[in-house]
Amino acid sequence: QVQLVESGGGLVQAGGSLRLSCAASGRTFSSYTRAWFRQAPGKEREFVAVINWSGGTIYYADSVKGRFTISRDNAENTVYLQMNSLKPEDTAVYYCGASPYVNSATYYHEGSYEYWGQGTQVTVSS
Repeated sequence: QVQLVESGGGLVQAGGSLRLSCAASGRTFSSYTRAWFRQAPGKEREFVAVINWSGGTIYYADSVKGRFTISRDNAENTVYLQMNSLKPEDTAVYYCGASPYVNSATYYHEGSYEYWGQGTQVTVSS
């Protein structure tokens, strides 16, 4: 059974840092594109960052560029999101997604991802 499990969320003050992890199980995800999305209360799920299988192609949402870093460890089937200089507007449930193939023109669409985790809450206080 394929599972993605996010962890590392929590409550942090503005300007602080958190590191999210998304561990995959049930199959090898080393060839999969992995991504992070987030959903704030009352808003739609939005793209945060994506990394291809090798780590050679990475994209970020403009709102997090320069503050967040996505990385992956294929040996551990895990993808990470290092979040620095956090702002109250970063408050959301963060979800990781995975898919064997993601078109370079649609990586920011949640419908491009086949597997999803249950999410982890990130709350940034002002």
